[in-house]
Parts: sequence; C-alpha cells; structure tokens
Amino acid sequence: MSGLQTFVQLQVSDGTTMQAYTSIPPHGKSPFPGLILFQEAFGVNHHIRKLADRFAEEGYLVIAPELFHRSGPAGVTIDYTDFQAAMPHMQAITVEGLEADIKAAWNWLQDNSQVTNEHIVATGYCLGGRVSFLANALLPFKAVASYYGGGIVPDLVKRAASLHAPHLFFWGGKDQHIPKEHAEIIKNELTNAGKKFVNVEFSDAEHGFFCDERTSFNASAAELAWGLTLEFFIQKMKI
Repeated sequence: MSGLQTFVQLQVSDGTTMQAYTSIPPHGKSPFPGLILFQEAFGVNHHIRKLADRFAEEGYLVIAPELFHRSGPAGVTIDYTDFQAAMPHMQAITVEGLEADIKAAWNWLQDNSQVTNEHIVATGYCLGGRVSFLANALLPFKAVASYYGGGIVPDLVKRAASLHAPHLFFWGGKDQHIPKEHAEIIKNELTNAGKKFVNVEFSDAEHGFFCDERTSFNASAAELAWGLTLEFFIQKMKI
C-alpha cells in the first residue's frame, strides 16, 4: 500500500472529538468515491485499518470512525479473545451518539475535495453491520453492506422504510450470536417497505467469518463476500 494513511480528528455535533482512520487510494486520480467503514466491537484495530487500506486499493477514499470515543481514549482496541473488555464500550453506545458519529464521518467526506460527493457508500462488520443499517436510514448513500450485523432487531429494523440505498446483507449460517429469525424479520420489513436488498447466507460460516484475525475466519466465504461487495458498490454507483 503506497497511498496515504493517517488519523484525523473529527468534531462531532455533541461537542465530542472523534478520531478516525483514513486511507487514500495509492493510484488513480481524484475525485474518488467515498466509503465509511464501521468497526467491529473491537475498535478500529489492525484488521479494520488493513481493510480500509484494502478498499483504498480498490479506489475508495475510506474513513473508519472510532465509535468508542465517548467511552475510551483515542485508538482504543480490544483483543478478539476478550469480548468482556468490549462490553463497557458497547453498553455506552447510544443511537443518538451513533447518528452524530455517522454524520461527522459523512460530512468529512462531503467536505473533502478528493471525494465524489454523490458516490459515497458504507459497510460495517459485527457492531458495524448494525451501524451501517442505521447509516442507510439516516443519509443518502449509494449502497450499503452489513456483515453479520447484530442488534438491528428489534429497534433499528423499524427504520426499514427510511433506507435510502440498496442494502447488501451477509450472514453466517452457523452464527451463534445472531438469532436466525432476525435475518428473516429484517427481510420481511424491507420487503414490506418496498426496499431493494440482497440477502446472502453462507451456510458453513460463523460470526466474524470475514476477519482473518479471528478463529471464525472462513476464507472461502470471505473471498466470495469481498467480490460481491465490490460488485454491489460498483453496480449501484454505476461507475
């Protein structure tokens, strides 16, 4: 990766300051499509930063906001083997705070002369899968993808009618963290609302199957999901 990777400080509407990791494409000419990458429950860690760089390699200018900035110091990360350490941060999250964080990241992209304002997409993993759903209901993205997003049901799914963009969902058939009926509830709500979406389940995949730093990593499912995500974004942006 030979592009520019750095951390930026964003001023959030509630008066807090949020650090975010950014990655600029190493090739091509600006303006680039923008992408907001929402973290797992473990912070903007090595995996998320590496993933941001991977999207940048594909031509996206990426921002990954640190959603735990109200409950921990800048740069806070949690080991994948210590989910209990993530719980205080998870419990401190509010919908209102997330909305403010989403808007701060969105505004940073909108104000960036290297970004094509009308071509902004979002994706998220685990916690970020939930946040991606909220983001789609909040702002006019071109396309959004959620990987094994727990916590959309029961409350956020009520915003299904507000989704702006087509939404791509990935689920693991062996996920022990998200009840199977939740994916069905989301599907039904989106169908009833007349929204466009794609629902993908990998029957042999567990929660966290995309992350190669977790024991649940499933290389085959991750490779397929990556290709589908890129194609979905390109198709919906029509670039």
